[in-house]
Amino acid sequence: MKDNIAFPVVYKQDDEVSSGNLLELYKDMILGRSFEDMCAQMYYRGKMFGFVHLYNGQEAVSTGVIKALTEDDYVCSTYRDHVHALSKGVPANEVMAELFGKETGCSKGRGGSMHIFSSKHNFLGGFAFIGEGIPVATGSAFQSIYQKQVLKSTKQVAVTACFFGDGTSNNGQFFECLNMAVLWKLPIIFVVENNQWAIGMAHHRSASTPEIHKKAEVFGLPGVEVDGMDVLAIRKVTLEAVQRARSGEGPTLIEALTYRFRGHSLADPDELRSRDEKEAWIARDPIKRLSKYIIEQRIATSEELLRAEDIIKNEIEEAVEFAISSPEPNIEDLHKYLFAEN
Repeated sequence: MKDNIAFPVVYKQDDEVSSGNLLELYKDMILGRSFEDMCAQMYYRGKMFGFVHLYNGQEAVSTGVIKALTEDDYVCSTYRDHVHALSKGVPANEVMAELFGKETGCSKGRGGSMHIFSSKHNFLGGFAFIGEGIPVATGSAFQSIYQKQVLKSTKQVAVTACFFGDGTSNNGQFFECLNMAVLWKLPIIFVVENNQWAIGMAHHRSASTPEIHKKAEVFGLPGVEVDGMDVLAIRKVTLEAVQRARSGEGPTLIEALTYRFRGHSLADPDELRSRDEKEAWIARDPIKRLSKYIIEQRIATSEELLRAEDIIKNEIEEAVEFAISSPEPNIEDLHKYLFAEN
C-alpha cells in the first residue's frame, strides 16, 4: 500500500474559511459521524435491513466538497450515501426514515440505505452498483450547460459533484465519462474517495497505476491528489474546481486519500485489513484534527464543541423516534413512484 499516512497536520485558514465556516464544517462532520454510529446501533437491533455501508472516517471528503457548493449545485453519490445526503441538506429525519423503510423517508421508503434521493436538495441519489452514478452525474452536468447555452438561463452554471470509490476507477464508465466531460467542457467534479480498499481488495493490488489522479492527464483535465483526512485541504481544491467548472473550463478529477474506519458494510467482519493499518489511519481522524485546530486557534473551546455535539446527537435521537413512529408504505401503493406523475 502506498504510504499516504504521513501527511503533516497543517491547517491554513484562508479568506475562504471564516471562524463561523470552520464551526459549520465541524458540525457537519459530527452530524455525519454521529448519524452513522446510530445507524450501526439500529442495524444490530434489527431496525434496518439489507446492506448498510457506513462512512465513518471519510467525513472530511463529504463536508469539504459539498459545503463548497451552493444549493443549486448537484451531488451524485454511491451506496455509501447517507452522509453525502446530510451534507447536501437532506434532513436527518428523512434519511433515517428511509433507512427504516418508512413512507416519510426521502425516497418514500422504496430505496433504503443505498438509494437515498432528494430532488428538492438536488441530491441525485445513491447507486448500488459501482460506477452507476457517473453517467447520471455526467448527464446532470450536461443539462447545466444546456440550460445556459440553449435555454438561455440567467442563473449561474450549476456544478455537479460526482463521488465514487477507488475500485470504480478501473471501470469503463469512469473513462468514458471523463472523455465526454472534457470533450464538452462539462461543469463536473469527479471525486474519487480512495479509502484504500475496494470491498476486500487492496487498491494497490488492483490498479497498474495506483495514483488515480494521474489518469486524468490522458483525457486533458486536471488531476489533483489531496489529503482526504484534512477538510480544509479538500475544501480548497474543491473551490478551485468549482470556479473552473463555472467559468466554462470543464471538469476536474480530485483524488481524496482517505480511509473507512469500519468494514465494507455492517455485514463485513473486517478481517482482511491489518490492525496496524487501521490504527495508523484512525490516529489521523479528520474530526479530531479539526477539533484540535479550532481549539488551538481559540475559535471555540472544547466545552463549546461538546455542547454542539450534544445538540447534534439529540437531533439524531429525534430522527430515530421520527422513523420509528412513521407509517409503513401501503401495500396498495406498491407500484407508486415508479413513473413520474403528471
